[in-house]
Amino acid sequence: MASFSIFDIAGSGMNAQSLRLNLVASNISNANSVGNSAADVYKSRQPVFAAELNNAMDKQHGLSKVKVLGIVEGNDAPVMEYAPNHPMANKDGYIFKSNVNTVEEMANMMSASRSYQNNIEVLNTAKQMMLQTLKMGQ
Repeated sequence: MASFSIFDIAGSGMNAQSLRLNLVASNISNANSVGNSAADVYKSRQPVFAAELNNAMDKQHGLSKVKVLGIVEGNDAPVMEYAPNHPMANKDGYIFKSNVNTVEEMANMMSASRSYQNNIEVLNTAKQMMLQTLKMGQ
């Protein structure tokens, strides 16, 4: 039944935002990590989402789920800092700090949690509407 597909759509959105929240938590927890080379330091990770629009257009009902295409690392270069006394310093005395922007990650966290809450509200509203429809049939 087409009316039950709203649960699939909202569920896929919740799964996507849950992944996004997990990546934000990982990024924030590794924001202060340090390495002795640019290749060794933690790089921020972001999810890549897409709507399954082609499937929706083929079925002609206009509904689409959220699909997770993958996870990509941030392009920003790590911060190089001169700290010759640091235990992780390279032979030139430099350490490399993660490219995680904590302010940006906090904004991502708020956006992802809001989107997750909105999907929960869609599920609750659809459930209530279906219950009201069943009550009308009594």
